[in-house]
Amino acid sequence: MPERAPAWTRWLWLSAIVIVLDLASKAIVSDAFRYGEVREVTSFFNLVLVHNAGAAFSFLAQAGGWQRWFFTAIAIAISALLIWMLRKPETDALLSCGLALVLGGALGNLYDRVMLGYVVDFVQLHAAGYYFPAFNVADSAITVGVVLLIWDSLRPTSRAPAAATQEKP
Repeated sequence: MPERAPAWTRWLWLSAIVIVLDLASKAIVSDAFRYGEVREVTSFFNLVLVHNAGAAFSFLAQAGGWQRWFFTAIAIAISALLIWMLRKPETDALLSCGLALVLGGALGNLYDRVMLGYVVDFVQLHAAGYYFPAFNVADSAITVGVVLLIWDSLRPTSRAPAAATQEKP
C-alpha cells in the first residue's frame, strides 16, 4: 500500500492552480492584444497588455536590467520560506491557504521574469480619472494570500495557555 503524502502537500495544489490560471490568462491576453492596447470592459475596468520589468507598482522598472535577477532571487528565497512554513505541523488551514496563494503568485510572476525578462500585466482598474497600476492573476493571488496571512496573525490563538487568558481577582 503506497504511503500517503504529507498533509501540507495538498496546499501545493492550490499554488499549482494559481500558476496555471496565471500563465494561461497571460498567454491568452498576450496573443489577443498588441503591447499597450487597451480594451474597455466596464466604466471602471479595462484589459490592457503591459510589461512590468520592475516589482509592484513598477518599482525599479527603469533600473537598467539588474532588477530582473534581483527580483528573481527574492522570489526564489520567498518561495523557499513559504514552503518551509507550509511544512510546519502547527500550520492551520487559513495560514496554509494564505501561504499557498502567495507561493503560487510568486512562482507565476517568477516564470515571467525568468523566461521573458518582465511580468505580463493586463487588469486595469480606474475611477474618476485615476488609474490603479495594471496587475495579473498572480498579483491578485498574492494580495488575497497576504490578506489571509494578516487575518491569521490577528486571530486569537487557541495555543495560548488558559491561565494567561483568565483575569486574576
